Amino acid sequence: MTMQEVTHVLLDFFGTLVGYSPSRTEQGYHASHALAGSMGAAIGYQGFLAAWTAESARFDERSAADDSEFSMDELAAAFLTRILRREPSLAERTAFVDTYLAEWNTTVTYPPGIDETVGVLADHFRLAVVTNTHQADLVPRHLSAMGIAQHFDVVVTSVETGKRKPHPVIYAEALRRLGTTAQAAIFAGDTYAADYAGPASAGMTAFLIDPAGHHPVPACRRLTSLHDLPERLHLRHCSPPDS
Repeated sequence: MTMQEVTHVLLDFFGTLVGYSPSRTEQGYHASHALAGSMGAAIGYQGFLAAWTAESARFDERSAADDSEFSMDELAAAFLTRILRREPSLAERTAFVDTYLAEWNTTVTYPPGIDETVGVLADHFRLAVVTNTHQADLVPRHLSAMGIAQHFDVVVTSVETGKRKPHPVIYAEALRRLGTTAQAAIFAGDTYAADYAGPASAGMTAFLIDPAGHHPVPACRRLTSLHDLPERLHLRHCSPPDS
């Protein structure tokens, strides 16, 4: 790989461009609980969290079987049906999703200097975000809030493609929308299967944010953070990890 051969850089979002907590409880969902109560749910706060965690786990188990993705609306509909003991209206589902995401977003952080790093990459490559998410507009909103949305040609989400990383469909869709090939693209992210093994299987050169060295990737493909990537792309050779 050389700088001249690479024309596109595809980036993961959560854990790569932003910090976040994957927890479904630590953010605090008192507003979501109160909203459910106003809809008629007779459930205490701890019971609410337990029911939400259990319903989410059921959806996650389904997705783990085939990399299929579900939307926040689907999850909210199933959860509210369970705790309300009736089918929620579209307005109720929408209100719950909006309230839940507002609370979930409280732990999303923007790393210092990330706008500069993305700007440097955008000076040399066409950029895309390829991310797993249950809400299609969530990532574009964050990119706009971060002041970097203009640097990305496309944002490809699992909820829109119906498949989550590391399913090959999502990488193929990103390359199709960019009008490029796997050989001309690199991928960077923080999750081994989704952001390193998956893109590599699709034919892309992959870089993994793995400062502690937990995964079997070559040292020159391991990043401490996304800030390492612009300099790392100047490397000419990279040997595979020891078997």
